Amino acid sequence: MSIEDLESVALALVAPGKGIIAIDESTNTIKKRFEAVGIENTEENRRAYRELLLTAPGLSEHISGAILYDETIRQSTRDGVPFTEVMKKAGIIPGIKVDKGTVPLAGFPGDVVTEGLDGLRERLAEYVKLGAQFAKWRAVIGISEQNPSSTAIEANTHALARYAALCQEAGLVPMVEPEVLMDGDHDIETSYEVHEAVLRSLFNALYEHNVLLEGVILKVSMVIPGKDAAEQASVEEVAEATVRVLKSTVPAALPGIVFLSGGQSDEQATAHLNAMNRIGPHPWPLSFSYGRAMQQAALKLWAKDMRGNYAEAQKVVAQRARENGLAALGQWQPGK
Repeated sequence: MSIEDLESVALALVAPGKGIIAIDESTNTIKKRFEAVGIENTEENRRAYRELLLTAPGLSEHISGAILYDETIRQSTRDGVPFTEVMKKAGIIPGIKVDKGTVPLAGFPGDVVTEGLDGLRERLAEYVKLGAQFAKWRAVIGISEQNPSSTAIEANTHALARYAALCQEAGLVPMVEPEVLMDGDHDIETSYEVHEAVLRSLFNALYEHNVLLEGVILKVSMVIPGKDAAEQASVEEVAEATVRVLKSTVPAALPGIVFLSGGQSDEQATAHLNAMNRIGPHPWPLSFSYGRAMQQAALKLWAKDMRGNYAEAQKVVAQRARENGLAALGQWQPGK
């Protein structure tokens, strides 16, 4: 894929009023979500659930791409059509999660680092053959009195940059995801400071690794107090702080920014995105790449009657896509 192709795919992922659905949960993660609603965690149930999501009528009106898991990118519909073919026919760009998850960072209690660089060049080549056009790597930054250390920030952003360079070499648009967790009792000012340090480190690392910013998507958390903080922030405060930190750290050359929902309720995630777009314009589109905030309501409905509620669950997914698509334009109104 040429530089121009990378840029065109990146821009398509953040087209006006569109965002990304994240259905890249590992087998262990989806096991927990299935068990919570009483669904057996079998390969067929996982396949059926991903088909429900990816074939929801009208989904592509507000969904530009979907992040898949290794198992999912190899699966097909009940009729034997590969998911990637179904997606491309609908105008949804296939993406793939490529990191191997986090492990403790030796010497720095409480900090973690994401693994998965070993063998990544070969894995990316295979994913391209399977139909992927973009990839995702998640770094995890926790906040406590001791964390994050500067070493943890540097280790994670260095890995993100190496991954991004390998993606572009393979012809894939890299989605770089430094997630600052909501766990803890930190205030919004602390969240801001950590986001600022992480994003400055990330773009320095991308520059040092000759990564073409015009072919990168940033997936980022919002500046929110810890969920156990004594004082929570209003929707407007979260929107203002998040936009401010992005404008101070993210180059305008980037095609777009998408947010993760990361512990927020469905409506909170939509309301925050909507508020950010209402205080625009911004140097880049601000959209969404939601997992649970896109899926949870549909999963609960489907679990009650996996055959009888299939179409209704698909309608719920499409409606969540529509609401977040409107929020990406600053046009969402609660209850409508």
